[in-house]
Amino acid sequence: MSSPVSPHRVMHSYSRTDPLAGRQGLAPGTVRRVIGFARPHRRALGWFLALVVVDALLVVATPLLFRNIIDDGVSKGNGRLVTILAAVIAVVAFGEAALNLAQRWYSARIGEGLIYDLRTTVFSHVQRMPIAFFSRTHTGALVSRLNSDVIGAQSAFTSTLSNVVSNVISLLLVGATMLYLSWQITLLALVILPVFIFPAKWAGRRLSSLTRQQMQTNATMASMATERFQVGGALLVTLFGRHEEEDQEYASRSRVVRDLGVEIAMTGRIFFSALTLVASLATAVVYGVGGHLVLSGSLSIGTLLALAALMGRLYGPLTSLSNVRVDIMTALVSFERVFEVLDLRPMITERPDAVDLTGRPARVVFEDVSFRYPSADEVSLASLEALMVSDAAGTPQNVIKGVSFAVDPGQLVALVGPSGAGKTTLTHLVARLYDVTGGAVRVGGVDVRDVTLDSLHAMVGYVTQDAHMFHDTIRANLLYARPGASDDDLAAVLRAAQIWTLVESLPDRLETVVGERGYRLSGGERQRLAIARLLLKAPRIIILDEATAHLDSESEATVQRALDTALAGRTSLVIAHRLSTVRNADLILVVDEGRIVEHGTHTELLRAGGLYADLHRTQFSQDATSAVGAAG
Repeated sequence: MSSPVSPHRVMHSYSRTDPLAGRQGLAPGTVRRVIGFARPHRRALGWFLALVVVDALLVVATPLLFRNIIDDGVSKGNGRLVTILAAVIAVVAFGEAALNLAQRWYSARIGEGLIYDLRTTVFSHVQRMPIAFFSRTHTGALVSRLNSDVIGAQSAFTSTLSNVVSNVISLLLVGATMLYLSWQITLLALVILPVFIFPAKWAGRRLSSLTRQQMQTNATMASMATERFQVGGALLVTLFGRHEEEDQEYASRSRVVRDLGVEIAMTGRIFFSALTLVASLATAVVYGVGGHLVLSGSLSIGTLLALAALMGRLYGPLTSLSNVRVDIMTALVSFERVFEVLDLRPMITERPDAVDLTGRPARVVFEDVSFRYPSADEVSLASLEALMVSDAAGTPQNVIKGVSFAVDPGQLVALVGPSGAGKTTLTHLVARLYDVTGGAVRVGGVDVRDVTLDSLHAMVGYVTQDAHMFHDTIRANLLYARPGASDDDLAAVLRAAQIWTLVESLPDRLETVVGERGYRLSGGERQRLAIARLLLKAPRIIILDEATAHLDSESEATVQRALDTALAGRTSLVIAHRLSTVRNADLILVVDEGRIVEHGTHTELLRAGGLYADLHRTQFSQDATSAVGAAG
């Protein structure tokens, strides 16, 4: 059993990779951008702030009414005035309650509207990031930005903004009223005010740093849980029997969050206790000095009670305003983490004058293509990669080197070669999942960098060796290719994909839920459903990336029949591990170390006696050995 990872070491790893984790200041322009997000809600914000101001104006009303009840009513035996003033106090209380309800309504409207704006903006932006971004990014970290950070950001316009406005107005009104009632007591009470400044500054810096670390560690925990709770992750953990190690790792990360939470709680409590102590001392000053003034006849009892009540309403706003820097920094840090994602520009963008491919010939041409995978700094964020670090080996090297070939309309071209030779990378360049770093890929006679993305994706269709299915029904997964398709259309493509009989036999037929990533289906069933989805899309160019690589012989035969239907009459680029599946290809390209080292038909390549012949000989020998073993 492995020993638990040190929480301090884990936290150090996170702060090392996240540039926001230990930084004290905010990125320039953060506040301006926050205001920009609030602009669509300016009318609601205006009404909200107006209600906050009116509510703050009522702060001094009740203490002054108490003063009049004591001095003008109780002391002078005027029962009628006592009744009237008590009724006025009740009306003020009802008014404050109504104002609070109205404020809450506007607060919720603004807050939820802001959450909607931020979430939809982030989601839309992330959806358009290149595949390289998702290959490096932890899903849980992204989800954390979309949820907890967005919710933290919206508090800037609900609780924080209203508290600042309300407390500033209350502080000014209360201070002015107290000076009017007794300038001597007010000045004595305010002498202690500078004591507020020092704990506020210390707590603000400390809590800002701790909050950043807490956000990052929470994101890494969400990342870990997301990976382990997916079907594939759960299966991997179970098959390798790593439950205890996973428990220890999660507990280690949780300890970091726990310790940070304790530090945040204690820092806030120390600060609040110090401020409460100061407020209590100030109240003692009011009663001590004010009591002597009452005894000397310089101050009425009603005024003393009003001053004591106002003192409580003076140090309350002071305490809140002393904390406001912490609240603002927390909200702004959340905004900054959201903006960090929005500032990461997608590498794949559509040019303003992009060409529509509709009606153009389905011809694919590679012209002296070179390609290197982008570095981490080009496509991702350290704070979204958790324990991953930026590439340290300098500029990545080319994985595709001077490749040229053409696939004519209706032709089937196969890519074969050793693992890691660059076959899949070549197919990714056709649909512009990545951009070439040299040369050009042309579809329909146009460089794919100059075409509209919608028309390119409409023309090109993929089936990979691990076809992805959403956790939804068979119908929903098929309609993802063509939302307006009828039931007859679905039945037709399911028949063509050799899977209609299975769907008909299911109790819920098209409404059957396939499970996360389609794990309720077998590998062959999932592949045939993916082929049906491809047929429904009806692309003119089809790319198959080892679509039968991990299937048993029976499933492979069934899927191959479905593929024959899918490829008929279409321009096809096929990656094949089993060479027997592409022996009838119009052209076979042998790829090795990012280059095309051989090309020709199956017969020509075998006759040449090169790499293809070696691969064929090795595979034939393995298949023969397997067949003998199975027979024995």
